[in-house]
Amino acid sequence: MIKSFLLERKSWIAMFLLQQAVLLFAAYIDPSIPFFSVLYFVYLSLLVFLVFLLFRYRKETAYYKSLREWDANLDMSYLKAPDSPFESVVEESIEGQTEQLRKSSLHLQAASEHEKDDLMSWIHEVKTPLTAMHLMIERLDEQQLKAPLLYEWLRIHHLLDQQLHQKRLSFIENDLSFQRIQLRPLVFKEIKNLQSWCIQKGIGFDIQLDSPDVHSDGKWLSFIIRQLLSNAVKYSEADDITVKSYEQNGRVHVDIEDRGIGIEPKDLPRIFEKGFTSTRMRRDHASTGMGLYLARKAAAPLLIQISVRSEPESGSVFTLVFPKQNDAVSMFSV
Repeated sequence: MIKSFLLERKSWIAMFLLQQAVLLFAAYIDPSIPFFSVLYFVYLSLLVFLVFLLFRYRKETAYYKSLREWDANLDMSYLKAPDSPFESVVEESIEGQTEQLRKSSLHLQAASEHEKDDLMSWIHEVKTPLTAMHLMIERLDEQQLKAPLLYEWLRIHHLLDQQLHQKRLSFIENDLSFQRIQLRPLVFKEIKNLQSWCIQKGIGFDIQLDSPDVHSDGKWLSFIIRQLLSNAVKYSEADDITVKSYEQNGRVHVDIEDRGIGIEPKDLPRIFEKGFTSTRMRRDHASTGMGLYLARKAAAPLLIQISVRSEPESGSVFTLVFPKQNDAVSMFSV
């Protein structure tokens, strides 16, 4: 700040120094003027000038220091009151811009909430004909027609489910309800929802749930497992997917292991990024790159850690690590 202060006043600092230099020069060339008396006067002037600069620095920079430290949260009460007409001009300008930003922010927030409500309402409306469509497909006897229709229905249902949960993620803390969850029925329910897709691809499941219970939110945990199972089915062909649970260091681990195409090492750090699709599946235009991103976003408030191990052509293992029971209870009871 002191550097900025000196640069701002460099013109009149230079003018003062020039005046002192002129006095010394005049005393030097004019024998009638006592040079040492003038030198003493210049010395005292410099001292007074330095004290004056220090005083003005403390007074004039106080407002701008508060402006620099202001976190721009649109609350003007954190700013120091202006002490000069120029500071008042700055404050009036900031107040005007802040008020305009506040109004724009409220307008955008209201528009965003309205758009979110419209989308969620639309998703719920679409679910009704989708349910009816599913019932009609189930009544079909011709398996060659029924299987692809069920697969396409499942894709639409899965995309709508992602959209619905993506919109809910912004206020997930208000939607959580923690309790003891039995993993076995939860996992079997999600597998059943993928049944038609798995039959079409010749995929089976090996379930080894040795640690059947966890403390979590059932709805959001189902969503996370749904994304991981869908991802495993998507990149597998005619093989088993293993779902197993175990305890390690007081934490429940759930592994979802497939034997599909695997993930390139260069892609591993990015697979949880929003919109990222594997470089091995660039031709799959149906991939949105949202499933794993949403799974990790939903896992964070549940204190669930998601990690992955993978090798190309050998498959992938996604691991859910749940918090310790005491940590979960103390955290979720707050």
